[in-house]
Amino acid sequence: MINLEKLYEYKHVFGFMAQQLTYPEKLDFHPSVIDSLLQPSEPAFEHIQQFWNVMHEYSMEQLEELYVQTFDFQKDSTLYMTYFKFEDSKERGQMLAKLKILYQMFGLDMPDHELSDYLPLMCEFIYAADWQGYPQAEKDFGVLVSVIEDGTFHLLQSLEKSNSPYYHLIKALRETLKVCIRQEASNHEHA
Repeated sequence: MINLEKLYEYKHVFGFMAQQLTYPEKLDFHPSVIDSLLQPSEPAFEHIQQFWNVMHEYSMEQLEELYVQTFDFQKDSTLYMTYFKFEDSKERGQMLAKLKILYQMFGLDMPDHELSDYLPLMCEFIYAADWQGYPQAEKDFGVLVSVIEDGTFHLLQSLEKSNSPYYHLIKALRETLKVCIRQEASNHEHA
C-alpha cells in the first residue's frame, strides 16, 4: 500500500522528474532548478546529484541528441510505462483508460497527443494532484505507482545496459517510490 503522506512529502521530486524526463530545454539545467530541491537526507539525493553532474558535462545539442537517442529510438527505453508489460494488447488499452480516468478525477486534463502512461505525465500528475482527504486515494495511487514501478524496472535495466546518464534519474525515482510504500506491504510481498 502507498503511504500517501510520504508521497505528498516528495511531490517536489516528482515535479523535477517530470521536467527532466521531457525533451531538454536550456532552462531545465539552470542551477536554480536543483538549488534547494533536495536535502542530503532524501532518498533520491545521491542519484539526482550524479545525474545532474553528468548532464552538465554535455552541450545543449548533445543533451537533445542524447534524449532522442535514448527515449525515441530505443524500444527498450521507452517512457511509456505499460508498453513493457502489455505492448499493444487490449490490457494496455484498459490500463491507459484507467489512468486517464484517475487523472480526470483529480482535475488533470490529458493532452490530446499524449498517452496516460507517459512517465513525465505520471510524475507531473503526482506533483500537481491534491489527493489529501480523498478516501479512494490510497487505492487509486496504488495502481499508478505499480504501473510506474513495473515500467521503470525495465527502463532502469535498459538504461544501465546502455550506460545512460538517465539511469541515475530513474534510480532516483525508484528510490523515492520505495520510501512511499508502506513497509508492511513491502515485507509481505517479499516473504
